[in-house]
Amino acid sequence: MRIFTCTPVAFGGGADFFARDSGLLSRGFQMIGCESRAVMPGERKPDDEPDLIRTDYLNLESPEWWRSLKLDGVVLYAWGRPKFRKVATAIREAGIFLVLNQDSCGWISPLVGMRNWLEENWILTGRGSGPGSWLAFLKLALRGASIGLLVTDPLRAAHLKQGNVIACVSPAAAVNFRRLCGIYGGAELSKRVEVIPHPVEKEFHFDGRPENKFRQVVCVGRWQEHLQKRPMLMQAVLQQLVENDPAVLVEVVGTPTPALQSWHRSLRIGLQERICLRGLMDHDSLAKLLRKSQVFYSPSAGESFGIAAGEALCSGCSVVAGRLVSMASFDWFVSEQSGRLATKDDVEGHLLAVKHELDEWATGARDPERIASIWSGRLHADKVAEAVLRCYNGTVNR
Repeated sequence: MRIFTCTPVAFGGGADFFARDSGLLSRGFQMIGCESRAVMPGERKPDDEPDLIRTDYLNLESPEWWRSLKLDGVVLYAWGRPKFRKVATAIREAGIFLVLNQDSCGWISPLVGMRNWLEENWILTGRGSGPGSWLAFLKLALRGASIGLLVTDPLRAAHLKQGNVIACVSPAAAVNFRRLCGIYGGAELSKRVEVIPHPVEKEFHFDGRPENKFRQVVCVGRWQEHLQKRPMLMQAVLQQLVENDPAVLVEVVGTPTPALQSWHRSLRIGLQERICLRGLMDHDSLAKLLRKSQVFYSPSAGESFGIAAGEALCSGCSVVAGRLVSMASFDWFVSEQSGRLATKDDVEGHLLAVKHELDEWATGARDPERIASIWSGRLHADKVAEAVLRCYNGTVNR
């Protein structure tokens, strides 16, 4: 069987690309015995992996080109965007089983629910934290309620209708997409929605030694993206955490911004030693760090999925984050006695959630082997590939 993945954007095609999303899913298909390659537009680059196909973008919009590959299926990572609907149409017209990946919480149109749609935009634009925040929110709200409804939604509907499967990365996102697809195309389109999460590398696993789990919290993020990742919130939470808990250690992974470094230098001696700014880490080092940690804490304002949280779960960590409409996957992530969400999205609420989660570990209420087993069985790349194959068999062989 030949199932390829495709991203219609000219990203780099090196090892990092094949460590997540469409590149990693292609490797997942290879793990279960399918012939698979990833497809992207653009000129071939020196660090491109051998199993990446580069082609002219116009070929992606050509049914004849797709037909020439003699494929059984394609998983298209195009976010349902109208600008890529011709790619989806070409694949479908070539007679290929098409899975459309939706990397989203599902609040992509006022049609899904005006209140939550506005709330997600409000959160992701900074909650009115300044004139720029207000302007960004008003621009998104006005555009979505006018051009979005009149132009974007019909074109998105045309895109989604090409898919045999509309793959959502969390159950909550699937609920939203079923509602939207019901509006776009009735029950027939709505029933195509399935939960197919983003894949996680098998390198992230638990080693079966719970005694190696320390009272340690890990945060991973691109800290320069301050509106989304909220490093200021993280700093306040972590500082109070280590001040109140003399036994806890904290590891912060990701390139530290000057502001983050300045904050760390300002901590008194003793606290600095227990909050470590690790910087960027390779996947092997991060996997080892997660295997010996108890809690993964995300201060983010929004995550369409949360790959780092998925990696932590597969490593036997539990997860803590805010309870927000823009963090839809995290309701799922904490659903297996594998974490908790803060009842208030502020320093006090996040701090209390992290402290309670550490207490759960101290009393034996968290089982790292169980957490890792459940989530590895859902998120490892070969398991996600198997989920796609089940959809294929359930549709094509029905």
